[in-house]
Amino acid sequence: MAREKRLPTISDVAKLAQVSRATVSRAFGRPELIGEETVKRVLRAAKELGYQPNQTARALSTGRHTNIAIVVPDVANPFFPPLIRAAQAGADAAGYSVFLGDSDEDADREHTLTQRLALQVEGFILASSRMQDEQISELAERRPLVLVNRDTRGIPRVLIDAAAGIHAAVEHLAQLGHRRIVYVSGPSNSWSDQERRRALKRAVRKAGMESVAIGARRASFEAGRQVVAEVRGTGATAAITFDDLVAHGLLAGLLEHGVSVPREFSVIGCDDVLGASTFPALTSISARCDAAGQIAFDLLMKAMQGAESADVRCVLESRLAVRATTGAAPARSSRKA
Repeated sequence: MAREKRLPTISDVAKLAQVSRATVSRAFGRPELIGEETVKRVLRAAKELGYQPNQTARALSTGRHTNIAIVVPDVANPFFPPLIRAAQAGADAAGYSVFLGDSDEDADREHTLTQRLALQVEGFILASSRMQDEQISELAERRPLVLVNRDTRGIPRVLIDAAAGIHAAVEHLAQLGHRRIVYVSGPSNSWSDQERRRALKRAVRKAGMESVAIGARRASFEAGRQVVAEVRGTGATAAITFDDLVAHGLLAGLLEHGVSVPREFSVIGCDDVLGASTFPALTSISARCDAAGQIAFDLLMKAMQGAESADVRCVLESRLAVRATTGAAPARSSRKA
């Protein structure tokens, strides 16, 4: 019977690199305390032997876990995976592991998740946080923290400004002859939803149009599908939805009701994460969610390294991607019918 191959130890690495065990430990846990050439020598020896440091022991000895947490309100929403992947790529390159938390659109659940994760991670990225500002600030006192799409003063944040995209969407609909727009909103405690409502009101006023808002309650396909009758009851000829997921559901619901898109009704989504995969292809407001994830991780790394970045506010502009779900407003007789 073949003998099981022995795993390399820290002593093996120290012997090959001709350094002490303590130096090997510092090379992995506190490399800034030893010379760059020594660190390289230790890492080369570890790679040659196939040595992997014990992360639990490392955390106990250094107080560093080399983990970060990303918490989102709904991991199934297609806006978040590109953001998560971008932050994950940065974490991988920096030698960090990522814990992912889903708060299920519940502020209390998010608070509980972050309290538990704070014991195991060095920092947080909170995307579209539903917690109160006081809770966010309290967490930021315990661990470095970066926000995405939540404008809390005093905390590094990455904000996707929908104003430019919303204005372009309203102008696009105005040029197509639409005069009344319905906004299908998202969660009431969403910073993004509040910003989009304000931007839409300004854009509609400037264009001399009318708008009305109805609530989808939750950003989901089913929510969009269920509001079709209410949307049609507003007398609007076009809708702008909180996100692409709601827009996708609205398209399905309109089809079920025998409403042709865009001949009888136009639809515009937000975030542009499903635009090319719907039928018809969805006109949407691009949100650059992958860029937000990358920038958020870069800010978090700086914060974890002690950089002064408390009130950094990075703003990414949006744009309109025109596809096949927007067309000329139907004739008055068709709307009446």
